Amino acid sequence: MAVVQQVCADPGSAPVSAKLKALLAIAAAVARSGRAVTAGQVAQAREAGATDVEIHDTVLIAATFCMFNRYVDGLAATAPDDPAVYAASDHAGLPAATGRTRPRRLITAPRPRRGHVHGQ
Repeated sequence: MAVVQQVCADPGSAPVSAKLKALLAIAAAVARSGRAVTAGQVAQAREAGATDVEIHDTVLIAATFCMFNRYVDGLAATAPDDPAVYAASDHAGLPAATGRTRPRRLITAPRPRRGHVHGQ
């Protein structure tokens, strides 16, 4: 079984560092609720060698994934199950396949006019 599969199945017994286990516990708490992260979990991560920046990034990344998952769930978005669909997409191999250095802007938002303040 690959390490990633072991972490998904049981992070506590997976062959990863104590630091990663502690950070994964924080990420799992964030997935339940931002308020589910405890001082004990943060202390355990620090004791395992995690820096404040790593703890911050763990919370930020977990919260961002939760936000995006709720966003697409709220839109009832679907995704193809066939990996070949993604391999054939325009963004596969970017930039090598297309010569572009970044993806096209797919969604644009109106920019405020100079001197204009929204809501006034």
